Amino acid sequence: MTEQSTARTVVVTGAGRGLGEAMARRAAADGYRVVVAEIDAARGERTAASIRETGGTAEFVPLDVADPESVAALADRLAASGHLHGLVNNAALANGVGGKEFQDIDVETWDRLMAVNARGPWLVAKHLLPLMTRPGRIVNIASDAALYGSPRLAHYIASKGAVISLTRAMARELGERGITVNALAPGLTEVEATETVPPERHALYAEGRAISRPQQPDDLTGLVSFLLSEESRYLTGQVIAVNGGFTMH
Repeated sequence: MTEQSTARTVVVTGAGRGLGEAMARRAAADGYRVVVAEIDAARGERTAASIRETGGTAEFVPLDVADPESVAALADRLAASGHLHGLVNNAALANGVGGKEFQDIDVETWDRLMAVNARGPWLVAKHLLPLMTRPGRIVNIASDAALYGSPRLAHYIASKGAVISLTRAMARELGERGITVNALAPGLTEVEATETVPPERHALYAEGRAISRPQQPDDLTGLVSFLLSEESRYLTGQVIAVNGGFTMH
C-alpha cells in the first residue's frame, strides 16, 4: 500500500465475479477504497465482504449500468462520501451472446447488448465525472474481439468497438483536465462468462497465442493497477491488448 493510494476511491463496475472481481481485489490490495458496483447483489456483497476479510476497504453498491436512474443513484451515494480517483468500466453482457450470424440477431438482443456494453460505460463516466479528482483515471474494458473480428458475434464486437472509440473521444476531452482514459482489450479469459464459448474458439486462441497457456484474470490486474497509478500520468487514449500475443499491432 502506498501513501498516494491510501483512502482514494476506485469504482469497479461488474465486480461481482470474473475480471471485475479480480480488478477490485487488486485495487484494494493497492490500498484504494473500492466500490464494488454490481447488478447481482449476492455476488457484489460477497466480493466486498471478501476484500474486507483480507484487510482491504470495500463496499457494495447496486448498479445496473443500463438504467440511468441506477447510475444516478450511484453518483449520489458517492457524492456523499467524498471524491473519486478512478473508474474501471468493466460491466458488460458476455454470457452466451454468440452463436448467430449478424443478420439473424434480433433488434431487442442488439439493443440490450448496446445499452449495457456501449452506452453503460459512457453513462457511468458521465455521472461520475463531476466527482473525479485531478489527476483522475478511467479504464474502460473492451475486448480483443473488436480488434480482429469473430464470426457469430457481431453485436458484441460492435459494442466493444464502441468502447474503444469512446475511450479515444473521452481522452481527447479530458486530457487538459488531468484525467487519463485508456482501454484494455482482453483476450479469451478463463472466467465464468466464457464457459459457454464454443470449443473451437478456445482452440483458436490456444493455437494463435504467442504465450500458449490459457489467460487468467490476474493477467490483467497488474496493468489495471498501473493505469490507475500516478506512473501512467502521460498515457491516455490507448487501447492495450492483453491476450498473450494473439493479436499484435
